[in-house]
Amino acid sequence: MGHLQLAADIHGQRLQQARQLFFDRGDLPEGLLSPLILRSWERCQRFGLTEHNPLPGVESLDRVALKTEQDRNRHLLLQGRPIMEHVYEQIRASGSMVVLADANGLLLETVGDADFVDRADRIALSAGASWDENQRGTNAIGTALAEELPTEVLGAEHFLAHNGFLTCCASPIFGPDGRVIGVIDISGDYRSQQRHTLGLVRLSAAIVEKRLFESIHCRDILVCFHQRADYLGSPKEGLAAVSPDGQVLAINRNGLEILGIRQVDAVRRDFSIVFESNLSALVDRLRGNSQGSCEIGVNGKIIQVQLRGQLPPLAVAGRVYDEQALPRPVRKPEAVGAATLTLDTLNTGDARLQAAIDRSRRILGRDIPILIQGESGAGKEMFAKAFHNSGPRQSGPFVALNCASIPETLIESELFGYQGGAFTGARKEGAPGKIQQAHGGTLFLDEIGDMPLNLQARLLRVLQERCVTPLGSTRSIQVDISLVCATHRRLREEVARGTFREDLYYRLNGMSVTLPALRERTDIRQMVAKLAAAETINRAPVRFAENALRAIESYAWPGNIRQLFNVIRVAIALLDDGENVIDQSHLPEELFESNPQATNGSSIAPDPWMAAPLEGAGSLEEIGRQAAMRTLEAAGGNISAAARQLGISRNTLYRKLGKF
Repeated sequence: MGHLQLAADIHGQRLQQARQLFFDRGDLPEGLLSPLILRSWERCQRFGLTEHNPLPGVESLDRVALKTEQDRNRHLLLQGRPIMEHVYEQIRASGSMVVLADANGLLLETVGDADFVDRADRIALSAGASWDENQRGTNAIGTALAEELPTEVLGAEHFLAHNGFLTCCASPIFGPDGRVIGVIDISGDYRSQQRHTLGLVRLSAAIVEKRLFESIHCRDILVCFHQRADYLGSPKEGLAAVSPDGQVLAINRNGLEILGIRQVDAVRRDFSIVFESNLSALVDRLRGNSQGSCEIGVNGKIIQVQLRGQLPPLAVAGRVYDEQALPRPVRKPEAVGAATLTLDTLNTGDARLQAAIDRSRRILGRDIPILIQGESGAGKEMFAKAFHNSGPRQSGPFVALNCASIPETLIESELFGYQGGAFTGARKEGAPGKIQQAHGGTLFLDEIGDMPLNLQARLLRVLQERCVTPLGSTRSIQVDISLVCATHRRLREEVARGTFREDLYYRLNGMSVTLPALRERTDIRQMVAKLAAAETINRAPVRFAENALRAIESYAWPGNIRQLFNVIRVAIALLDDGENVIDQSHLPEELFESNPQATNGSSIAPDPWMAAPLEGAGSLEEIGRQAAMRTLEAAGGNISAAARQLGISRNTLYRKLGKF
């Protein structure tokens, strides 16, 4: 701590000397400031700012004008808000705030500690205010936008003297087209600055960029690539959006850096030119394996490639779909592996789950919809897949759509499909919807309680008439589907509130089953054994010590099975070479808290940012690195403290971090 205070004192003295030279004498304080800060100070002078007086007439937007700007930046807010909230949870009670601003420096949304927010309001660091450099002087938000670089502005580095109590770190957010569309910032008191804040905002910006790219190009083929397979799915992976006819529509900054090319060399070029590979061959090779990857050579480099997004269907040349009644699909080879998850394999001894399985088994092969209810993470999609694989439609497709995760503006085309030219940005050849894709199989609508009212009427019509009409088309297409829905909401209460159609509720509720929350189940030990066995196929089996099993049984599991699965994966990843016993030291501290959440029956879904890397196809080695990095960050970079918290030696921790 003494070293940090000494460094802060030296920095403060250098800044005082720099300000005297620049503002009092008109000399350049070369060597006393970073070149980035000095460039900003010079720009501020050219703007007509002085250290004590901002430009006159700088006012915040009123509520109506702010709402207009928030609507204009709705995609940025939609993808950035969850990351903002997660970042704030990491810095809560540190006298800080998180800010999301647009490309002009207008603050769209803020979240922070009340005591600091009050101080920030006095200098207009609040939603509706502009922190463009030409109005507020040197500051992390405005300067990051001007430089298009991650920026840290500490104390008196701010051009305006009255902002000198701030320490701010910001990183620009780039859209899929490579242009800056916003900035994310963490601001706090200069006296409580943290070393890792700039790294945190850089990572946050990268995650927002990834979410934006995947959201905007969700209907395109997403080519994901990196030199290292374990970086696929991470914020560092390259992303390219490609049309079915092989044209590269967009590529992110990571992708350009990995390939060593410029954007003009990739966008609107043919896939084969940019990636030196045949798109059709790549799609055929990876189809049906969303987590699989393969190697290709580009510009003398070997890169790992994975395909996501919406792949073109098999046996279709030139059109994504044809408006005819679809033939019943034949059994695909990959469906055999999927059928290993059945209602029988789900049964691990819990009486309530057994009752749900028995009820569901009685309607297999019958044209009766099933409604699965239960808390988030309780295994509703797993149950739906098991139901599909246990019946006569197991050779057909299982198509899932989460009604809560797709923006309302996209869900209609996602569910019903569209004809070419149906709306601005639509593919010229059109696209099939999830209902068509599920023909001959099962359509699983997760979080059906979140479906917009206007689409509920269309879905009801499809269920009654057994045909679907894509957007922009006048022709109906016959479909044969089995419908399974799931929700964590009480649909009867939603019907009473008028947010869910009563006629659709009775149509969907052919049979209702409720899955017990994990904390209510009596078969937790059997589940732990089954999940651990599935995770150790490629390594020596592991077993759980009795103290670890008791801790797992006594915990409330607010994230249910999803949370348990992640805990088991991390515990296995933290084992040393030759170790095969998991004890309490391998489990997260939250399992031993005296008053865990969700004891009242509420459900808290795991944060997508924290859960996604552990739910992906990463190796156990990669999962171990992720857990080690998070613990090290939480320990402020202290290796000894992180090793103690993880229950491993310092050498083991260094080994797990060594390949990062």
